[in-house]
Amino acid sequence: MRVVSLVPSLTEAVAVSLPGVLAGATDWCTHPADLDVPRLGGTKNPRVDEIVALAPDLVVANEEENRGPDLAALRAAGVEVLVTEVRDVPQAFRELDRVLRACGARGRPRWLDEAEAAWAAVEPGAPRRSAVVPIWRRPWMVLGRDTFAGDVLARLGVDHLYASHADRYPKVPLEELRAAAPDLVVLPDEPYRFTPGDGPEAFPGLPCALVSGRLLTWYGPSLAVAPRELASALRAARP
Repeated sequence: MRVVSLVPSLTEAVAVSLPGVLAGATDWCTHPADLDVPRLGGTKNPRVDEIVALAPDLVVANEEENRGPDLAALRAAGVEVLVTEVRDVPQAFRELDRVLRACGARGRPRWLDEAEAAWAAVEPGAPRRSAVVPIWRRPWMVLGRDTFAGDVLARLGVDHLYASHADRYPKVPLEELRAAAPDLVVLPDEPYRFTPGDGPEAFPGLPCALVSGRLLTWYGPSLAVAPRELASALRAARP
């Protein structure tokens, strides 16, 4: 079986569970750190001709991270493409199981069982807290409706204030974000790399939690430790 992954979290899941199966990945596939496969462009701009030349048995993709025209071009070239949809934690487990079986797994890997058990054991503390969750600046963009990261936070007792917005990733002026007066601001290090010196200064007086984007947005082996480590980062939020 030869698989090309166009999704960093799925790349990690396949590489850890089925060593030797991956034939290619994107430039953004950073885990496992020692992954040695051809790099085929970004998630939004994969080099379709190079993927086709690798003659993979399967390309795994995601409806949000990858563009429809690229996937259509792969299919037109005769490549089988499996497209995932992940909007919440339970769906992540179902889709991971589907992807791994399509890639040749005969059963569920241990890390997937451990991850599901870790999330089943989560008991959000009280009281619940409100948050804004920027994912970009210049312009400011935040989590909106129907997102995997939003569901992750909700299960940890944090309700983001734009969960009912019409857009999934709305652009919101900074003044409006401040005026919303959330209990905390959650700043991940991807897709925009917020850091202690780049992000918190925009929200004076508000507690800011700097969190791993991999723990917040990836659906793969990191799911096993995400509940504990994200909860710790959220508790450590400081103005």
